Amino acid sequence: MKFVVVAIILSSCTMSASAVDSAANLNLIETSQQLLLQAKTHEPTDSLVKVVEGISEASLNSELTNDTFKKAFWINLYNAFTQVILSKNPDKYKNRGAFFGDKQISIAGKKLSLDDIEHGILRHSKIKWSLGHLNKLFPSSFEKNQRVDTVDYRIHFSLNCGAKSCPPIAFYRPDQLDKQLDMATKVYLQGEVEFDEKENKVALPAIMGWFRGDFGGKKKMVELLHQLHVVPADKTPAITFKKYNWSLFLENYKSE
Repeated sequence: MKFVVVAIILSSCTMSASAVDSAANLNLIETSQQLLLQAKTHEPTDSLVKVVEGISEASLNSELTNDTFKKAFWINLYNAFTQVILSKNPDKYKNRGAFFGDKQISIAGKKLSLDDIEHGILRHSKIKWSLGHLNKLFPSSFEKNQRVDTVDYRIHFSLNCGAKSCPPIAFYRPDQLDKQLDMATKVYLQGEVEFDEKENKVALPAIMGWFRGDFGGKKKMVELLHQLHVVPADKTPAITFKKYNWSLFLENYKSE
């Protein structure tokens, strides 16, 4: 089963110059898809980055009205800017802490980092290195307005930070989001999980260990593995977490 996105992207993302330039007609989801598409096809992105910079907070509030729209937009934007930034300057990946933490994305009069998008907006103001258990005490008003209401563990199988161990990039759209995230989760776990039936042990992707609170803890992880038929339903294996391969690996787009 594959994401049905090619025809959709070509029809919905190939916007005319007038549509892109007019703030009144700007469709935020299409804009996020278009930026990702231009990164994928190696087209110039500077003009569209300027369009993103000019998006108003009022537009974000009026169009991203629920978690579904917020996730589709911000996932696309995160993946697009990762590709845009690193394709221009791969050396930035040598200091990953700075790469993820630097506020190098302009939108709605704000400067955001990739961490701001992932942990602030998509993870509802979670503290990055707290195993998914702790929230920021004083998130910005912008973050509080833009963040999702509920943390969705499936985002971890949709965000591509440029590393070899990252899941592949897809073009997310609100009307198909649940199906897309379900499939991204299933495909990634089927490819990454290592189950040793004899020892009754399972090695899970590192991201599940880093953000275990997002997944509801180890018990819920095992339930997910049962649900996806990655581990037999009659087995309750001990869990370990694999190492992450941080080798730079760009253009890891899901094949259509």
